[in-house]
Amino acid sequence: DEAVRGTCEDASVCKRFAVSIGYWKDPYIQYFVRQAKERKAPEINRGKLACYYARVHGVSYLIKAFLKKTECNCQIVNLGAGMDTLFWRLKDENLLPRKYFEVDFPMIVARKIHNIKSKPPLSKPIMESHSGDSLLIDSHSLDSSRYSIVGADLRFSSDLEEKLKKHNLDIHLPTLLIAECVLVYMTPQQSANLLKWAASTFPVVMFINYEQVNMTDRFGQIMIENLQRRQCNLAGVEVCRSLDSQRERLLLNGWETARAIDMMKVYSFLPQADVKRIEGLEFLDEKELFEQLMQHYCICWASKDSSNL
Repeated sequence: DEAVRGTCEDASVCKRFAVSIGYWKDPYIQYFVRQAKERKAPEINRGKLACYYARVHGVSYLIKAFLKKTECNCQIVNLGAGMDTLFWRLKDENLLPRKYFEVDFPMIVARKIHNIKSKPPLSKPIMESHSGDSLLIDSHSLDSSRYSIVGADLRFSSDLEEKLKKHNLDIHLPTLLIAECVLVYMTPQQSANLLKWAASTFPVVMFINYEQVNMTDRFGQIMIENLQRRQCNLAGVEVCRSLDSQRERLLLNGWETARAIDMMKVYSFLPQADVKRIEGLEFLDEKELFEQLMQHYCICWASKDSSNL
């Protein structure tokens, strides 16, 4: 678990660096993450950062489509949210759902709550969107009328449901669940249980999953070995064999529709003028390495829709 928690730090530092050199705008990440002191090798840097760029834009596109379709009369549950800043960015765009939930390990949640409490640019938007009774806050949870952060272990869905309901999760509201590089750290049975729980709990629900794919080839094996050297085990990697295995996992666990595309495909769908802009930010001479990296991550999305939304 400690190594998995460490990936939260790695991802946050990477995103902070990408924002600092102009890949995308995020005025809030600076309050959660210190600026990286050193730069990685240019080809790794550029490939990794462009992959994050495609991830941020691809996931954001699906989230905003859901919010617009529901006219924001919905709730979002961000699973393994880490230091994510989506709540604040959606508020700036006047796209907040009825309620936004984040879930992560209690230790990560405690750190995030500390940052929120001590930094007015983070706490003020929560207070501005809050109405009703006084805001509840302790070391491992925060609950306002529009934003909630909960310390829980996603491997135990009954505990997760209980904690979310204490913070006013409404199972009758259209619900979007987001998991970015989360399910891969759970065993296939544990992630199946989580997916089954989500599909069976909400009548109108969408799930967005971003994680590894095509992991049985040599490039995938090197990725696995690099993580193992840091004592980080991808317990769910067998489900990441292919786009088909990613789709099947969703369909077998109660979802009505499921799609999956690799990040190279996502990259080709992004507005090309902006892609040209970010490609000019840093020199990339290892185009092949970048393409391989992009082909080993994917976005999957699934839905269950009793009211034909």
